[in-house]
Amino acid sequence: MEKLLRFKVNCLRTLPSPYKKNTGGNDPEQEIIYYLLVNMQDLPADIPLDVNPREPKMTTNVAKSLLQAVLEPETDFYINNRGIVIAAKSLTFNSQASEVTIDLGNQDLDDDRYTYGILDGGHTYTAIMQNRGKLDSKLEKYVRLEVITNVQNITRLSDARNTSVQVSDIALFNLDDKFTDIKDAIEGEDYAAHIAYKDNENKPINVSELLRLMYAFDIQKYPDDKSAPIQSYSGKAQVFKRYKEAFESPFYKALSKELPKLTKLYDTIEKKLPEAYKKYKEHAGVKTPRFGSVKGIESLSTQAKTTFLHFEDPSHNISTGFIYPIFGAFRCLLKFDENTNSVDWDFDPVEMWEDVGESLAQNTFETQSNPQLAGKDKQLWLSNYRIVETQALRKLLKRNP
Repeated sequence: MEKLLRFKVNCLRTLPSPYKKNTGGNDPEQEIIYYLLVNMQDLPADIPLDVNPREPKMTTNVAKSLLQAVLEPETDFYINNRGIVIAAKSLTFNSQASEVTIDLGNQDLDDDRYTYGILDGGHTYTAIMQNRGKLDSKLEKYVRLEVITNVQNITRLSDARNTSVQVSDIALFNLDDKFTDIKDAIEGEDYAAHIAYKDNENKPINVSELLRLMYAFDIQKYPDDKSAPIQSYSGKAQVFKRYKEAFESPFYKALSKELPKLTKLYDTIEKKLPEAYKKYKEHAGVKTPRFGSVKGIESLSTQAKTTFLHFEDPSHNISTGFIYPIFGAFRCLLKFDENTNSVDWDFDPVEMWEDVGESLAQNTFETQSNPQLAGKDKQLWLSNYRIVETQALRKLLKRNP
């Protein structure tokens, strides 16, 4: 069921995207920002916080100051406080009633629960909810809301608004030696020295990138083609939450050991996707395929290297929105044995890429031409999964006729 918030606002201003493609109506591929002033008493009490990187902790000095600020008789809270940022599916405004309706999607579905809700300002929201009932009934106090609809990349927005908080969570986790399994698994890899586990560590790859790879192969959470680990692309905060709750489980301990293979698969796709695209286009009758003209693809004129293993000479810089729906499809090859607490592969995923790379490229680029939409397209993830699964079944039949 759709989660709808309906409440009064004092005023509303709209900031449409400067990149909108048309002048009539909302462009579903462009963000729209709404700025609202809302009386604290009118703010809904049930706005979800799951999309926020951290649950509000109201015992810190900053949180206590917020609680006090809500109770103060001064009316400048909306000026002094940064306010609340909400990612939403849509917003409509009834000017006659001065009322907005905000659609936060179906919060029973992970895809919506980790995409729509309070993205930043969770402590402000919690402070208001806890203390507004103590305000003098004659006192009107307002809070600023920033509502953003059609968010194309929730990860980038979340990182931009919560970077210091999110990285600190990871740094604290590292301080407690809770990344030991990952460190042990990649100890012999060249990129091990390039992984940043601490705040402001001058290394090119944050450990969150490894967590995303593991989440894409979380076959306990996403065991089949009925659901897809879209958050590995679109919700790094949720990926870290999952790791925190599961890193000591037998499955995640076993999955950590597969990081060398996962990074090799990711880099193989990153390096060879242009070639797979060229092949499928040529088979479709296109004489001169132009991979670099696809949105989210940048042709490289200088020497470059892939993300983890530094395979040399990738011809293009490819948006992760195209890579992850392909990468995650290979989780169908992974199996977990609860008796031995170990994982195994039906077939080597890197070798399987050679069989299905062209089909995956065709399905991906014919389904979506926008990488930000591709990364969040559940049907694309599922159809790619089925391509790999079908090829695996064919190989199994040949192996066991």
